[in-house]
Amino acid sequence: MNPTALEQFLAKIYVDSMARKRFLAAPQAEAARAGLSKEQCEALEAIDRVGLEMAAHSFARKRTRKQSAAASSSSHWWRVCGSLIPLRVLVAFARNRRSAKDTL
Repeated sequence: MNPTALEQFLAKIYVDSMARKRFLAAPQAEAARAGLSKEQCEALEAIDRVGLEMAAHSFARKRTRKQSAAASSSSHWWRVCGSLIPLRVLVAFARNRRSAKDTL
């Protein structure tokens, strides 16, 4: 029994919709093709199919939200950096003015 192979197989059917369809059509055959033991293949035959689909859908939504958040946070970062450039210019200008007044 290889628990890592089982975890990898489960992760694949949660994420890959085509692999999940193949698994749901022939659970034991797909599990055996993934190199799982006979006991693991038999156990997967009794998997909660509705729960599998619900979990896969939930994980897909979470991945989409995470990707959207990552994209928006990186664009937010560039907006912040872009707004800091003029601020740096103003700070440098203020320092130059201050040093010019000190020399008079």
